[in-house]
Amino acid sequence: IILIINHYMNKFALFLLLTCVGIQAQETSKKSYSFSLQQAIEHAIENNYQSINSGRDIESAQQKRKEATALGLPQVNATVDFQNNFVIQKSVVPAEFFGGNPGEFVEVAFGTKQNMNARASLNQLIFDGSYIVALQASKTYLDFYEKSKAKTDLEIKEMIINSYGNVLLSNESIAILKSNIASVEKTLFETEQTFKNGLTEEENVEQLNIRLTTLKSSLNYSVRLKDIALNMLKINLGIELEDELALTDDLKSLTALNLDLALTNPEFNVEQNIDYTLMTNFVDQRNLELKLEKSKYLPSLGASLNYGYNAFGEDFSTFTDADNWLDYSNLGLNLNIPIFSGFGRNARTQQAKIALEQAKTELTETEQRLKLEYLTAKSKFDFDVEQYFSSKQNLTLAERIEKKQNIKFTEGLSSSFEFTEAQRQLYTAQQDYLQAMVNVINSRAALEKITTKN
Repeated sequence: IILIINHYMNKFALFLLLTCVGIQAQETSKKSYSFSLQQAIEHAIENNYQSINSGRDIESAQQKRKEATALGLPQVNATVDFQNNFVIQKSVVPAEFFGGNPGEFVEVAFGTKQNMNARASLNQLIFDGSYIVALQASKTYLDFYEKSKAKTDLEIKEMIINSYGNVLLSNESIAILKSNIASVEKTLFETEQTFKNGLTEEENVEQLNIRLTTLKSSLNYSVRLKDIALNMLKINLGIELEDELALTDDLKSLTALNLDLALTNPEFNVEQNIDYTLMTNFVDQRNLELKLEKSKYLPSLGASLNYGYNAFGEDFSTFTDADNWLDYSNLGLNLNIPIFSGFGRNARTQQAKIALEQAKTELTETEQRLKLEYLTAKSKFDFDVEQYFSSKQNLTLAERIEKKQNIKFTEGLSSSFEFTEAQRQLYTAQQDYLQAMVNVINSRAALEKITTKN
């Protein structure tokens, strides 16, 4: 029995050891990050999932350009053909060719059982208008994805600012709610003691209990929102949800920085906006499509050089004798002159012209839309700055009113309703102030996004 117990105890000890090692391995696999807002932006531009794929689009476009260039370079191919004619195809010829009777035919097999052909060919494009257009298009194609990467980086920057601000907002909300709860708990304790002495009504205690319960519920909700906001920021940063993340900037300092930037109005040049340059690239693409259709009216010229060896025999050993191999070579030119396509080329050319005009119209529309977006973003930022100062002033007044009502309520000079109303006013002013700071940061980011020069 003792041996059996020792056996299972050893197994249990081994299980505990493996479990501890596994837990420790999981803990060591976690990474810890600590970012300021600027550091978070730089990290996201390198590691955000969209940014990574956008960089791969550029790499793919570079390979596309190499592929287009390769079409105009010499094309060299080598081929080896082997054929075993185990039943040789036969034909009939007049028998009199071989001394037979007129009108009769004899079967004749042409060829050998074993055939092999080894050859190499070189093809070179000399002139083709489509190739020239393809080279220009590959450059435009690469430029499009480089600009798309720049646009992605701007969007990621704005997204990180918004996500970072949401986490800071949650942190500040939690801190304020904890402070409010502590204040209400203190007032509730004092009121309960006053009630026990018969110097206040029970309703005042009940009102404070309701207020305390509401604040604790709001605190729990804010904690859950913080977890969601933090995980969203992690995803945008391109880090694992299990990793630790600490933010070194605070809401007030970021707001102050953006308020300083409000003194300098960023200039807006629509032609340097990334969306405008992308639409310009789109116009260039439509223009190249028109050139491509026009190039199909031009002749194309190519050259080819072929060199090879043939060998024939009744058995495979024929191919091992160099004397049985017969060489051949040829040089060729291919000139293709388009003459008439049933008006198909003309129809495609007209379609390309229409597409180009549509792209130009869309470019004009984009220009006007971006100007409107700039005016809207600037107006929104100016409004948020005004709202910030207004909410800051309102918070100061609400704190003063709540403090006075607290004193009056404690001394029995005001009702619980008046004190509760002052508290509600304070809590609303606190949240408005926090949201005003976040709005200043976010609207400034939106304004920078549209005014950033490409």
